[in-house]
Amino acid sequence: MRFLRFNTLSHCIFLATGLGATGSVWAQDTADNPLTLPVIQVEATRTGTTYLQTPASIFRVDAPAQQQSAQVNLTEVVKGIPSLQINNRENYAQDLQLSMRGFGARSTFGVRGIRLYVDGIPATMPDGQGQTSNIDLSSLDHVEVLTGPFSSLYGNSSGGTILTTTKEGQGKDSIELGYSGGSHDKGRSGIILQGGAKAPNEPSYVISSSYFDTDGYRDHSAARKVLNNAKLTWNLNDGSKINWITNYVKINADDPQGLTREQWKANPKQVNDANNLYDVRKEIEQTQTGLTWTKPLNDQNELYMMGYLGNRQVTQYQSIPKGTVTLGKDNKPIYTGQTSPQQAGGVIDFDRNYYGADLRWTGKELLPHTTLSAGVALDFMDEDRQGYENYITVNNQPSYGVKGNLRRNKDNTLWNIDPYLQASWQFLPTWRLDTGLRYSNVHYKSKDKFISEPDKYGTSNGDDSGKTEYSKVLPSAALSWQIQPELLAYISYAKGFETPTFTEMAYRPDGLGGFNFDLNASTSDTYEAGLKSQNRLGDFTLAAFQTKTKDDIVSAGSTNGRATFRNADKTLREGIELTWNKALWRDLVATASYGYLDATFDADVPARGSVAAITSGNKIPGIAKNQGYVGITWKPQTGFYAGLDAQYNDKIYVDDKNSDTAPSYTVMAAYAGYVWNMQAWKVNVFGRVDNLLDKDYVGSVIVNDGNGRYFEPADGRNWSAGIRVVKQF
Repeated sequence: MRFLRFNTLSHCIFLATGLGATGSVWAQDTADNPLTLPVIQVEATRTGTTYLQTPASIFRVDAPAQQQSAQVNLTEVVKGIPSLQINNRENYAQDLQLSMRGFGARSTFGVRGIRLYVDGIPATMPDGQGQTSNIDLSSLDHVEVLTGPFSSLYGNSSGGTILTTTKEGQGKDSIELGYSGGSHDKGRSGIILQGGAKAPNEPSYVISSSYFDTDGYRDHSAARKVLNNAKLTWNLNDGSKINWITNYVKINADDPQGLTREQWKANPKQVNDANNLYDVRKEIEQTQTGLTWTKPLNDQNELYMMGYLGNRQVTQYQSIPKGTVTLGKDNKPIYTGQTSPQQAGGVIDFDRNYYGADLRWTGKELLPHTTLSAGVALDFMDEDRQGYENYITVNNQPSYGVKGNLRRNKDNTLWNIDPYLQASWQFLPTWRLDTGLRYSNVHYKSKDKFISEPDKYGTSNGDDSGKTEYSKVLPSAALSWQIQPELLAYISYAKGFETPTFTEMAYRPDGLGGFNFDLNASTSDTYEAGLKSQNRLGDFTLAAFQTKTKDDIVSAGSTNGRATFRNADKTLREGIELTWNKALWRDLVATASYGYLDATFDADVPARGSVAAITSGNKIPGIAKNQGYVGITWKPQTGFYAGLDAQYNDKIYVDDKNSDTAPSYTVMAAYAGYVWNMQAWKVNVFGRVDNLLDKDYVGSVIVNDGNGRYFEPADGRNWSAGIRVVKQF
């Protein structure tokens, strides 16, 4: 019998983070009086409510007051949130592997199925592909994680939503210089300039720049990263507020790729090709800017506008051999590697422009005890995508790792116009109804500009142009009961929608050329029920949820560094989440969380060509069934601070057949530091050790890898230390 089978299920939230981050935000103001309950505003649901009044599973994590880590990866800040799985494989060519309630676990690189925002500006492309590499942790103020049904308010690919907010400049002008170093020749240097507004209608500012490099934990895993971020804020005399954000990131990173189980056990540091024949690597350059504007018209009406534009350029060298061609028994050619004229080559090269806007009106008390919002979101993307051979011929032999002949040339475009409504009605003193409705529609078009003549076997690269569109009405509703001022109960429902990304549509699982326009968008129905409580014993949440998905986008295999995808008719995700945190004494804070997630295929998936069938009841790969976290921190504003945490992750299946697993593991981390305040100066020094017990474990898996190279080993015991100096003027 299944663990959970109810149609009205659950979830809730806590606002804590573990040690390596900020600790529990609940406790941020309770050092001297642990019985004081702070009022924490949340923004993700757009209703202007506090945490305890929000009928959704939302987590807020405040950035640490003291630097405790190198500030390179989001895993350093966000810990201990159940149902959020962030895997750091120390592979900067592929970014973090991130999933939420199992959505996004299929991704071999970047973030899919989850929407990311930085200061209200999308860090997710209009097609649903996102990345965390442009989030500047050194100037971070807080993170909100929305894991429940209300993520459907954000449209396409909202199996969850992560919203990060940069600090606003405050007080006197100041300069901050910082350096951190650590294992594997890691080094990060950074500078931050900030200051508050000097006069009305003048901006406050935060400007940061950093450089990071490392030789990497594994062979052929070196990386270099430049990250620049700027935020200007105007609080105008008419009550309006303007934020202007600009971000630039450039990454050059080698990719050691996945290992077989035998390779991992023999030497987890090795590259998957002992001779490093292909020199697999990625180059990324992205520039993005955006503007948000909030304008109160009167006590009842408010306007919000967001506009953004950006450019992203990627060149990726893959491990695809030149290959051979032979004739079968029927005299038909059998191609391997890149020999087929329909093969797109071993180098991916694209230049992508993207832009969009969001316009929203909010009206309060137009009807008694009611808040209404109406808006429209627009997103556009055009992409110039090429494919090249990853070799040149030298002495009749392929020399890999260089850009060769053109094998693909396409113009891809995408656009969506999503109108949406939201309403909140306090129909009784302790009862509230929150509803939302969004019409999400996404339009894809591909123009093929590369058509080849037939080879000697009659195979040609024909015109693979095509277009498709996806649309869905996305309702959501939540009923909440404020049982007591410190206790909230709620039930909720929402429909989700996720389209395939251009990357997932780029290759067909049958090996033929052209886009995989046969992929359908997935739709889901999520039910939740939850409890939230703040009291003398701490902050508690208890939640359960169920998500039924149709046409779930799942991996169809990954070979030669190239992943393909297909639809699963039905999948089911069910889970329970528990969190607790408390300010124990003065600046001593404890946090704990547990997440249970049972993710299964709920119907047979038939075989398709060489892609094997999936049996109903098999576990969806890439998802840990059980997760646990416990942390304790001592975090005063000045003086000595320290923390210790432990995190447990259950085993993870590596393929749809459930033939193998990445084993379960428990890892610990510890840090300590000291802060001096000396008039206009502030000095912070820290040291930390991650994987304290030197656990040999797998950081992430490459789902359904065709060569059995599923495993991406995590780093062993590693250390870092740093110093930060701030001078006010």
